[in-house]
Amino acid sequence: MTGSDCDGCRQMPDVTPAWGWAKPAIGFRAEFLDLARGIRVGNLEPHERLTRILKAALEAGYGQPFVTERWGRGVYWRWIGWLNRPNRDAKPLSSGASFGCSKFFVMVDTDDRLFKCGLQVERGYLRAPAGLAACRLRADWDWQRLLAALTPRGSLGRELRRLTRDGFRVHAGSWSAPHEFSRETLPSPVALRRLLGRGPAGAWCGFQLYYPLDEAAVRAMGGAELVETMLAVFEEVRPVMNLCVQVPLAAAGSAVGPGPGGRG
Repeated sequence: MTGSDCDGCRQMPDVTPAWGWAKPAIGFRAEFLDLARGIRVGNLEPHERLTRILKAALEAGYGQPFVTERWGRGVYWRWIGWLNRPNRDAKPLSSGASFGCSKFFVMVDTDDRLFKCGLQVERGYLRAPAGLAACRLRADWDWQRLLAALTPRGSLGRELRRLTRDGFRVHAGSWSAPHEFSRETLPSPVALRRLLGRGPAGAWCGFQLYYPLDEAAVRAMGGAELVETMLAVFEEVRPVMNLCVQVPLAAAGSAVGPGPGGRG
C-alpha cells in the first residue's frame, strides 16, 4: 500500500499488481466522501464516480462480474455494495434477489462521522412485514453459511481475531440496535453465533466486518489512495466472504479479468 496516516491500512496487501491499470484514470477525490452527507455519486463524470471505479476494479481483479447495489438517492448515497453475480446465480431459491448474497461495501456513518469499508452479510427478516416476503431469510442465503462457519476452532474465528487485531470492527444484529465489537470485545465464535441468532425476528439484521476511517484519515489521503485502500480492505476480508458464499473469489490478480471496460 502507499503510505497514509492509517496504521491498519499500511498492514494491508499491495493491490497495485491487480488494479494498477486504474490509478492513472481515477478522478475520485477525498472530498467526495462527505461524512455529514454521504458518498457523492451525483453530478460527476464517469471517471470520478466511485460506483464505476470500484465495479471495474473488482471485475478486473477477481475475474467475475459484479452487481452494484446502493442505499440512498440524489447526489449523496449512504451505502454502496458489490456482490459477485455468479454467487447469486448459483442460489436455487434466491437467484432473483441480492439480499441473500455477501457483499463488499462502503458507507458513510453520518452519526459517528466515519467512513466504513468491508464485508456485509444480511439476515433480512425472520418475520417479514406485509409486502416484503422476498426479504425473509431463506435456506440458500449466505447468512446460513456464516452461522455454520462460527465454530470453536474454525477458520472464521481465526480470521475475525486476525482482522480485529489490525483495527477492523464487527457489527452484529439489527441496524437499529447493533452490537459493535473491536479486538478487546470480540466474543468467541460460538457466542457470536448465539448473538446473531437472537436478532429480533421482525427487524432487519445483519453482519458487517469493516475498517473505519475517521475524517482526519480520509482527508490525509488523495482520491486514488483512498480507492487503493478500499480495494485492499476488500482483499483482506475476501477469505471471510469465501467462507459464506457458494462461488468463492480467487485472490486479487490471480484470475484473468475483463479489464477496465466495466460499467458502473
